[in-house]
Amino acid sequence: MNNKIHLMLVGAHCGDVEMQAGAIAHKYAKAGHEVTFLHLTAGEKGTPPHITVEEYRKQKIREAEEAAYVLGAKSITLDYKDAELKADEETISTVATIFRQLKPNVVITHWENSMHPDHALCPKIVQEAWLKAALPGFELEGLPPHSLSRMFHSENWEDMEGYTPDVFVDVSDEFEKYLEALSKYWFIMNSADFRYYDYYQALGTVRGCRARTKYAQTLKYPTGANTRIGNVIPGFEL
Repeated sequence: MNNKIHLMLVGAHCGDVEMQAGAIAHKYAKAGHEVTFLHLTAGEKGTPPHITVEEYRKQKIREAEEAAYVLGAKSITLDYKDAELKADEETISTVATIFRQLKPNVVITHWENSMHPDHALCPKIVQEAWLKAALPGFELEGLPPHSLSRMFHSENWEDMEGYTPDVFVDVSDEFEKYLEALSKYWFIMNSADFRYYDYYQALGTVRGCRARTKYAQTLKYPTGANTRIGNVIPGFEL
């Protein structure tokens, strides 16, 4: 395939970016592009009844791999602890090293404003890791510099302060597989606190209405970047 890209979705917890942009991920995987989900933590603190935090961590990593498989992607989960994420040099260097190793062109991550501290830190980590991976003056395991081409934010119910979509991606043909992938997560299907599955199914419908299509997912440019309304990732048409 000409102009093949590597799309990486970076989330604070297993399940975040699959909900936010899993159908977009599947759209690009179906077209032959490489797609990777990078989870900074497993999101293990919201444990189901009668299970330990460590057991739930293992379960969520397994669920992430199953969801990624459905979407035609790979899944990587780092060892950082849920609700304890830090935008420190060690974390930034770890993500920058992954950028140099795997060479993603486009990254989709959380919006910068969130009620969840891990979510709010995630785009800051991505931006600083992008800079560190790109600058030749930083030595990272002997790997050559690598720069992203684009970074986008995606839509999460906890990250809505100031989130106004710039891009509506038509995911009508991908939505059934997207919902199948979401069903791999226990918390999405069984949470007593929030109806995740219903919300994201309805959100896809509502965004599809705005995009004049059946289902859509949205992206937002980083603050200060140019905006554009379209039905694919700008600059990476299928």
